[in-house]
Amino acid sequence: MATPPRLIPLLQQFDFARGRLADRMTGPVMDSGNGTDIEVASMTDEEYLWEPVPGCWSVRRRSAGPGPGATVLVGAGDWGRDATPPPHPTPPPFTTLAWRLSHLSELLALRADHTNGSHTLTRDDYVVAGDVAGAIEAFESGATAWREALLSADDAALDTVGHSTYPHGSDPEDPFIETVWWVNQELLHHGAEIAMIRDLYRARRG
Repeated sequence: MATPPRLIPLLQQFDFARGRLADRMTGPVMDSGNGTDIEVASMTDEEYLWEPVPGCWSVRRRSAGPGPGATVLVGAGDWGRDATPPPHPTPPPFTTLAWRLSHLSELLALRADHTNGSHTLTRDDYVVAGDVAGAIEAFESGATAWREALLSADDAALDTVGHSTYPHGSDPEDPFIETVWWVNQELLHHGAEIAMIRDLYRARRG
């Protein structure tokens, strides 16, 4: 199936943002933004779980229970992500790199399932990674699944309201092309946040 022309620039933006974030997390180099490669160290497990300020939300061993201000650990497996049922705290707590990456990977995987998959997966089914290797693998898996969902969409699907049935956003009320645009914004802004936390971690000792 030919890719609808109006989807092509959104795919290109997704691919660039995905690749840049992956390189930013794993190294050994990443594109500085102007085509110049700059060195970057691979993320460590210590950095993945680093809490820059008191009261952070993060991912935690289920046996340890939720962190400050959280009431539940969402997800499946031995680890979960700090959360509360709606309404969420105001102002929102500072979230660690691990929290942001888990959230991003989950929304990619679940939206893919609710677009061209089983339409059944929930946050309770999503396995939260407690280490860098698992987290990066989950990101790549979710990003690949979402890209495949995009490639399955024709022009009619892009205009279909509720083509994605993802239950944790406005997807059921939006034309699919608006969901595609929104997911790109999620990837861009969470990718930038993750990069900033990496910079702060590197500079934390002066």
